[in-house]
Amino acid sequence: MDTIKGSQTLSISNHRVFSADLNEHDTVFGGKILATVDDNSSIAASRLARIETVTASVDQVNFLMPFRVQDSMCAESYVSGVGHRSIEVFTKIIGEHLKTGERFLGLTCFSTFVVTQPGIELPTLVADKPEYAFVMEGYEQRQAERLARLKQQEHFNSHISVDVPW
Repeated sequence: MDTIKGSQTLSISNHRVFSADLNEHDTVFGGKILATVDDNSSIAASRLARIETVTASVDQVNFLMPFRVQDSMCAESYVSGVGHRSIEVFTKIIGEHLKTGERFLGLTCFSTFVVTQPGIELPTLVADKPEYAFVMEGYEQRQAERLARLKQQEHFNSHISVDVPW
């Protein structure tokens, strides 16, 4: 089985905040941030799998600090765990106040992607930076929690009507 280093899955994108990005609170609209997370993290998942992957879930999003005009947002995503068909990706967005150079952690997020093709053997992931090792060591627990939530969601879904309401 092949191995891949965490740094080989790294995807980085930078965005300058403009007034068109803002909500009524003069901070970046959460939906725009989530689109950035999904775009960037999908690249990390693809760098590991090298075949088509799809977003299965956004498992944990923590909006820590707001982004405002005159800030930049630097999204960094890398694979933090690998299952049989699933790929967990960690994303952080670091803000920078462009007038002062002050940097801050604005968001952290875990997303799960799955490969669409059956029978694929995904590479083994190796941590090659201290941060990666720290994040990756919690993968098994997060995976167990995701599987438990998935079972609960399946039960919940079985009670939700898809009948035409009108």
